[in-house]
Amino acid sequence: MRRSATDELGLTMSTQPTINPSTVPMGANIVLDRSGATFRCWAPRAKQVAIHGDFNGWSATDDGRLHQDGAYWSGFVAGATEGQEYKFYVTGDGTTGYKRDPYARELTRNPSYPFCNCVLRDPRSWTWHDGGFRPPDFNDLIIYQLHVGVFNGPNRPGRVAKFLDVLGKVDYLAALGINAVLLLPIVEVASGRSLGYEGFDIFAPEMDYCVAPGPELQGYLEFVNGLRARFGLAAITEDELAPLGNQLKTVIELFHLHGMAVLLDVVYNHAGGQMKGQDESLWFFDRVAGTSNNDSLYFTDQDHAGPVWAIWKSEVRQFLINNAVFFLEEYHVDGFRYDQASVIVQSSANDGWRFCQNLTSTTRYVKPNAINIAEYWNVDPYVIQLPEHGGAGFDACWHDGLRHSLRDAVSVASAGGHAHVNLQEVARNLWAPNFLNAWRAVQYVESHDEVYRDRGQRIPKLSDSGNSRSWYARSRSRVVAAVLMLAPGIPMIFMGQSFLEDKQWADDAGSYPDLLLWWDGLDFGKDANMGRFHRFMEELIRLRRAEPALRSETLSVLHVHNDNRILAFQRWQPGAGRDVVVVASLNDNTFANYELPWPGVGRWGEIFNSDSYDDYPANGNGGGIESYGVPRDGQPATTSVLIPSNSVLVFAR
Repeated sequence: MRRSATDELGLTMSTQPTINPSTVPMGANIVLDRSGATFRCWAPRAKQVAIHGDFNGWSATDDGRLHQDGAYWSGFVAGATEGQEYKFYVTGDGTTGYKRDPYARELTRNPSYPFCNCVLRDPRSWTWHDGGFRPPDFNDLIIYQLHVGVFNGPNRPGRVAKFLDVLGKVDYLAALGINAVLLLPIVEVASGRSLGYEGFDIFAPEMDYCVAPGPELQGYLEFVNGLRARFGLAAITEDELAPLGNQLKTVIELFHLHGMAVLLDVVYNHAGGQMKGQDESLWFFDRVAGTSNNDSLYFTDQDHAGPVWAIWKSEVRQFLINNAVFFLEEYHVDGFRYDQASVIVQSSANDGWRFCQNLTSTTRYVKPNAINIAEYWNVDPYVIQLPEHGGAGFDACWHDGLRHSLRDAVSVASAGGHAHVNLQEVARNLWAPNFLNAWRAVQYVESHDEVYRDRGQRIPKLSDSGNSRSWYARSRSRVVAAVLMLAPGIPMIFMGQSFLEDKQWADDAGSYPDLLLWWDGLDFGKDANMGRFHRFMEELIRLRRAEPALRSETLSVLHVHNDNRILAFQRWQPGAGRDVVVVASLNDNTFANYELPWPGVGRWGEIFNSDSYDDYPANGNGGGIESYGVPRDGQPATTSVLIPSNSVLVFAR
């Protein structure tokens, strides 16, 4: 890029290094010696592109003009430094004006949005201390899904919750025993009150989830530094926490230090439609004179809750792959859940599958222990096959079999003792059908989609629509949670599910304050049922983590009786000598001596009884049972078990 011999920064032409345009990274990047920054964008049909910013007085002169290298424009600005604002100035056949950097790491905050600037940030401004953390093995994962904007924090109806507010529950989540949190999309969208699936500034964290420098941010410093002090880390300053990205980074780092992985929900099937009305957005980035939405550089005329990315263009595919790599490298995330990967394939028949293969292959190369989880409907086992075998290369996939069958079973059970509960369908879906490996299925019964404000009900409501705090609601909810957690696969729970939250949820707490998580019921003992259910979930998760059989690739269904509403299945760890049997009941009555086929003769200890987590004395089997050598239903032994109403028992030896 040509500069005048002298300029307002007092720099001379001799300060400009020799640059090979093809090696300049995309976006804005401060160079290694911090003498300035390089800038690069993709604008194949632009007539001219310049960079304007604080570093050149937002000059419209040749000082900011970028060099063209085929479809790309790049240059170097001496003296450009951390915290300065900038934008590209694009001259096209259709229009002329500013465009935000598609790779911008940060945007200036509301209320200027969408007329905000990009902020030049140096990732070296944050020093990581999580080098010793390793994400759990995929088959060991227990995922907790949450929405940052409503999860936790003061005055959530009047104030969008922040990244730093999530840290207020880090001890709760660590004690619960989950080892991975899945954040609903956290990239910049037009409004902070959003599910998060309308992003288009996809490298910048949502500014509404960040705390502005000043008294409010200072109020978080003592708490953040207290968490850091647990691990012998030095206190950080307000200046270090002021960059928006650093607030997300400190959350991820502290989750890592507390033993939990962080996964991000990312959206590569569409972008937010609000950008169409924003002149400075990614829409028509090279400002071509277009007559169709297909003329927009990054998008097509297809729509899926917003314009579909032009996956058929290699540059767009690379842009999205770069986004995933960016979060792996600069934010140390431990994997992704890819929203509606099926839409990517359906909307781009010739290139969508290849894009998924390139995406998963690249992220696996960059961080082999980061998990790639697809949302793909209808579920297709080829999604989790390796690319060299023709698959899309994802490690795991959301599965709806156990979700549907458990929700249907508990809903039917709530109709009374005469209703026919189909536990055979539950048994069929304990292991995700057609999946070679059980851990490749993410199993769940509640999610951001399933229990959103205008969709399905929470499990306590399904269990007893008339009274979600009744014994029926509590006991059936325990059965559903236990079957989910003790079945093969990767279990996922949604925020609030761990303490018997009975309300649906909404992303807009200002309009739906009655749908916020009721932490007071748990934290201040205002609902004893929540406290008891929370203890049940803690010990249930602890059981899964303590018993290798419950995380293994094994399953044998021992018994299913729809009329009696009884299900029993076996899990084991080959060669480990520790077998586990799970007995579940959705019957409203107790069975005193229920005979079951059993996998081995002898004494089996009763190591878990869901009937123990309520306000009445539990029914049980005196600490264990004896099985005897009478073959039954293909098993070598038979036993007699006391099965409490609406309960789950776990036996082991």
